[in-house]
Amino acid sequence: VLKNEGKSVNIQEVMDQWTLQMGYPVITIIRNETMDDGITVTQEHFLYNIDVNIRDLEQRNNSYLWQIPLTIAVGNSSHISHQTVLWVSNKTEYHHIPTLDECSWILGNIDQIGYFRVNYDIKNWRLLIDQLMRNYEVISVSNRAGLIDDAFNLARAGYLTQNIPLEIIRYLSEEKDFLPWHAASRALYPLDKLLDRTEDYSIFSEYVLKQVATMYYRLGWPVNGHNGSIIQTSYQTEELRREVIMLACSFGNKQCHQEAATMISDWISSNRNRIPPNVRDIVYCTVVSLMDEDIWEFIWMKFHSTTAVSEKKILLEALTCSDNRNLLNKLLNLSLNSEVVLDQDAIDVIIHVARNPHGRDLAWKFFRDKWKLLNARYGEALFMNSKLISGVTEFLNTEEELNELKSFIQLHKTGSAVAPLTRALETVDANVRWQLLYREELFQWLRKTLKQ
Repeated sequence: VLKNEGKSVNIQEVMDQWTLQMGYPVITIIRNETMDDGITVTQEHFLYNIDVNIRDLEQRNNSYLWQIPLTIAVGNSSHISHQTVLWVSNKTEYHHIPTLDECSWILGNIDQIGYFRVNYDIKNWRLLIDQLMRNYEVISVSNRAGLIDDAFNLARAGYLTQNIPLEIIRYLSEEKDFLPWHAASRALYPLDKLLDRTEDYSIFSEYVLKQVATMYYRLGWPVNGHNGSIIQTSYQTEELRREVIMLACSFGNKQCHQEAATMISDWISSNRNRIPPNVRDIVYCTVVSLMDEDIWEFIWMKFHSTTAVSEKKILLEALTCSDNRNLLNKLLNLSLNSEVVLDQDAIDVIIHVARNPHGRDLAWKFFRDKWKLLNARYGEALFMNSKLISGVTEFLNTEEELNELKSFIQLHKTGSAVAPLTRALETVDANVRWQLLYREELFQWLRKTLKQ
């Protein structure tokens, strides 16, 4: 393709940069203030913990360069231009875009084909947000999903102010496609985990619920026909509905909670499980988190009596959703009993308790206390050991937890766990740094916005 365009590119040289260098780049496109049709394009190594850049000379080394085929398009309120390719191979480049003017926006990495993130100046982000609010369909589905994914990850790493991703998702009340909703759900999840133990958490969940409510009430729940079977709609609609129900229930929509409770009550009273299969995990988890110990015991009993492997797994994970710390501790201890919980499922129990804000510290303590036993059981299976370590630590985010992890690593410097523990330390370090630098900025914006 490049030869046809009269460009000579050494393919091996290009591919070596992508396969031998660590990570991937972030491209930043900045519009020229003095000339409407000029842009400056810069590239750098994308890192969640930008401080590493400053601390680590190896990371700061300018040899981190990629040759990047950057596709871009220019759009305005009613249409978007055909894409063009800019071949970016320097740290900073200036490019002339003839169709760019004051009112038009620029979009990079069309349809998310390139393996990199794209950032823009604030003015361009604002124009893109405005476009999504007025007429989102001008921007394609995969680009809408890409904008959401990039914005949340750029803000998480400190390349972008915290409010931009939250402003982008305001348009979702109109979004009818699954992919952008999925991107939003996937991006909100780690942010939720950074905030779920803070005292101001409710204003974050209130804001997310506000964006989800319209679509939740529009789509509703899967409907049973007269013969009791689920009325089928298209796969995309079912996936979108599931995504929206999951967001509504997990962020505290009262009607969503009520619906889940009704379904479980029906199951208990009729002894027939009529809960639609593709929302069972959401219903079970929601009800276990809301209701008393009797429900937990009911799900525990069903876990023991069912023979269907997939159902068993869903029931077991639902048990980890409880707000009751005694039950969570009981479950952690039971997970080590191979006769009750299969060895490969025990890891999922510990990880899911760690994802629960009421159980995060319990799972973290359990992991450290039982490390010898866990390492003896999973140490040889590097993938499982790595999954356990990252799962238990990925949402730790206090100074105290960071120090506990450092002490733990000091005690266990040898063996196969060294690499995953080092990665875990980087993640927790980035989490703590985010809390320190950006949490208050996020809450200030949320307080101001919710007052309006």
